[in-house]
Amino acid sequence: MKRITTIFLVFAFIFSSSIIMAEEHDTNHAQDHHSKQENKKSFDPGSFIMDHVADSYDWHIASIGEKHISVPLPVILYSNHSGFHCFMSSKFHHGHSSYLNFKIAQDGDYKGKIVETVNGEYIRPIDISMTKNVMAMLVSMILLVWIFVSVGNRYKKNKNKAPKGLQAFVEPIILFVKDEIAIPAIGKKQYKRFMPYLLTVFFFIWINNMMGLIPIIPGGANVTGNISITLVLAMFTFLITTFSSNKNYWVHIFNTPGVPWWLKFPIPLMPLVEFTGILTKPFVLMVRLFANITAGHMIVLAFISLIFIFGQLSPALGYGTSVVSVLFVVFMDMLELLVALIQAYVFTLLSALYFGMATEEHH
Repeated sequence: MKRITTIFLVFAFIFSSSIIMAEEHDTNHAQDHHSKQENKKSFDPGSFIMDHVADSYDWHIASIGEKHISVPLPVILYSNHSGFHCFMSSKFHHGHSSYLNFKIAQDGDYKGKIVETVNGEYIRPIDISMTKNVMAMLVSMILLVWIFVSVGNRYKKNKNKAPKGLQAFVEPIILFVKDEIAIPAIGKKQYKRFMPYLLTVFFFIWINNMMGLIPIIPGGANVTGNISITLVLAMFTFLITTFSSNKNYWVHIFNTPGVPWWLKFPIPLMPLVEFTGILTKPFVLMVRLFANITAGHMIVLAFISLIFIFGQLSPALGYGTSVVSVLFVVFMDMLELLVALIQAYVFTLLSALYFGMATEEHH
């Protein structure tokens, strides 16, 4: 009963601030003309893919003709000209209208972002809005807390008993992270203090990767395919590595043992290479996760785009292509299930290796 209540509260959190709503565009002559012009345009696979991969200010569900079914999200802005503003993204009518001199830019450097019109110029305000990726990340965090708290309580209540339910599912994963990642990479003396972070980052990446494969709310957001998210995760690994490092770690960087002296003095070639490696490690973590997850989504969307591309040439050809495209999409989704777990494993493993190098004792 407690689990059912918790699940209900998680989803109630999403829908408490906004409701699913269907909206129609304004029926004035200018927007009717715009809609006709849009209908005449051919299908643009590039825009289709980027619109689905990129972040947005509402959680789009479906479009039926001129009706757009979506979950509007809170827009929170601060402008130097007009002050603080907070309203729902439905005021923009899916990007086709402006509100209080604010609008979602449709082109230019700020495409897809909220801009303010001041004296005929677009100015970017301070934007701390609750976007789709932010909401999806909050859902995953609530799910993560629920998993660990419920499993922790089960351990307290059923000491020295065989695990069951969610505990039986999570325990082998925790033991895998401990025995196959943390201990081999860091060592038995140091691994315990890094386990909370390693478990958190593993489950956070894995859960968000899996949620990104679900096409319906609360899934469908490209959280781990957002380079800002992967940057923050990589920065956490970098900071933990730097502040946990010992003297031996820095000696190996600036005075690498076993390297000829002429590679260290008077031109510090090796120290420069080693120091550069400190910065490239988090960069590699950031790009690897971002690129792999985004590429997977793009490939699936590219196969779906083929249906509409060939459908423009001939309806029969579009129907025939749809069969092949759907089969490839199903195959790619099955592959993405594996990639979701592998990417969480790789990020956690590399983080553990960096921690191990930073805390390695001198032999």
